[in-house]
Amino acid sequence: MAEAVGGGEQAVVERVVFHPLGMREDAGEWIVGRADTGDFVALPPEGVQAIRLLQSGLSVAETAARIQRDTGRRLAVAPFVDSLTALGFVRSVDGREVDSAPPVRPSLPWIRTEHVRRLLSPVVPAVLLAIAAAAGLVLAVQPRLRPGWHDLVWSDRGTFVLAGQAALAWVLLYVHELSHLLTARAAGVPGTIRLGTRLQFLVMQTDVSGIWQCTRRVRCTVYLSGIVLDLGVAGGCVLIEAGTGPNRFLSLLVLSKLLAVAVEFMVFMRTDVYFLLQDLLSCRNLYQDAAVYCRHLALRCAGRAQPSPLARLRPRERRIVRGYAVLMVLGSAGSLVLGYLLFARVTLVLLARALHTLGGPADPLSLADAVATVLALVAAQGLWVRAWWRRHGPKVRRLLGGGGSRSL
Repeated sequence: MAEAVGGGEQAVVERVVFHPLGMREDAGEWIVGRADTGDFVALPPEGVQAIRLLQSGLSVAETAARIQRDTGRRLAVAPFVDSLTALGFVRSVDGREVDSAPPVRPSLPWIRTEHVRRLLSPVVPAVLLAIAAAAGLVLAVQPRLRPGWHDLVWSDRGTFVLAGQAALAWVLLYVHELSHLLTARAAGVPGTIRLGTRLQFLVMQTDVSGIWQCTRRVRCTVYLSGIVLDLGVAGGCVLIEAGTGPNRFLSLLVLSKLLAVAVEFMVFMRTDVYFLLQDLLSCRNLYQDAAVYCRHLALRCAGRAQPSPLARLRPRERRIVRGYAVLMVLGSAGSLVLGYLLFARVTLVLLARALHTLGGPADPLSLADAVATVLALVAAQGLWVRAWWRRHGPKVRRLLGGGGSRSL
């Protein structure tokens, strides 16, 4: 904190020590934050000047005097330091350590920036996209190499198909997320791969919030690295088939990668293309702003009128958020309906068949197939519930405790 009261007198802060902070200018403001925690805020130029003066060793009073002398404006530096402390940006005040969020533990910490720096070279995506383009030409002239839905059913045993496809999907997902992690690490940003949820989907995702401190080219490279890698791998498989003949496993890889790329264009969820779109539109929290706006409209329809949460945004950004809110509602509704149909007509049917088999006489292979099906379905749902609770559990506990929740 910026000042302490004791014995009826104020103790003036002489020195504020910050955690390592990243800063970059953005549309007349500055994005400032900690790459090791992923916490960033937008500050006016005077705020950045105050931070730099405090970092140079000036006291709070000296910093305020210097800013007033240089700009002719008075800045309340003490409350500003209090705000930065609450954000977790301050390490110590006058030698006293301040409680703040610990750094997020990165995945694969043994991989350092110097190991993967070359991944930020434009040559890498250029080569992968060239492979994908060549594969597209091959598929255009050789239709027999085009993958089809039949490639997903590669065995007469449903258990083998489900288990094999699940194992392949998780491996491919991890490689996709690893591309985000490594390109971010190349920019000096730690990242963490973890399970998460997007609506009814259980997903693997990489938190690379620290790239807010990087240039737009680096940010876009990190956003698109997974898609570019998927296209490159799919293209490589097609070119191998062109030289050796059709291969069912390679066709399965191609189809899986192309489906994964298609899912990334579901921008009503926070997919790779969503983050790219958000950045190109210069919106700092498009999904969150749209979600809050939708909740505002719902409350207004219920007769609980409140000031619009978009009033703080620039007019252009307000229009973008309103448009995205429509897309988010329609896309989410359609996705949830599809998820319900799949759950009712596939998951529950498979579960009912397995339980019926377990409840009556059956041969050992059928019993083993039924047990494996039940375990796979229960494990998948259990992982989803665990990932959902890890993300939303604290908000649910606050809501049940009467504290409410300010975000979705």
